[in-house]
Amino acid sequence: MRLAVFDCDGTLSDGQAGVCHAMDTAFAVAGLPAPDQHQVRRIVGLSLPQAVRHLAPDAAPEQQAAAVEAYKAAFRASREDGSLREPLYPGIVDLLHRLHGQGWTLAVATGKSDRGLAATLAANRLTQLFAATHTADRHPSKPHPAMLQAAMADTLAEPAQTVMIGDTVFDIDMAKAAGTRAIGVAWGYHEPAELLHAGAEAVAQDIAALEALLNG
Repeated sequence: MRLAVFDCDGTLSDGQAGVCHAMDTAFAVAGLPAPDQHQVRRIVGLSLPQAVRHLAPDAAPEQQAAAVEAYKAAFRASREDGSLREPLYPGIVDLLHRLHGQGWTLAVATGKSDRGLAATLAANRLTQLFAATHTADRHPSKPHPAMLQAAMADTLAEPAQTVMIGDTVFDIDMAKAAGTRAIGVAWGYHEPAELLHAGAEAVAQDIAALEALLNG
């Protein structure tokens, strides 16, 4: 058994444009000042309520709640009207197929919603590759280890057999809390130095390096 658990946004796909647009809309609806775009990118990976609290810590609870609901509505509308773009990073599809063919069990642990993750995987014909998918809809936000632990439980994998692959400190901290390996990727939303400082065993600069680290 070898279990590779991937984050989604910032690791498999680049959804920052959609996230930033929906967050701008959400804050406007809630009557809050527009959030800083750099800070929005840095909270990708957290559950939505925690992300809003991080971006607007001084807002009233009712404003934070309104922003959460407005974000969901804005993101859903962009998906339905076809304007949402969440492209996979180059080489990801081939990597996943190679790992699957090499006997890796694949899973996802993400701050996305169930609906959002299912849509991303289905649009790229990847659904069948993943033995387990866990989202912030059903678990506490990263870095709590619940969704990673659930992926291991679903696949009967032990922590020593599991590696978490992600682009943020939240992913690395989650892996540490669950007792698994953690590998960072350099093409996402947090800097490689941050990932190494958080405890990643290495940070892959490209797809080839990630595959080498997994099979090394």
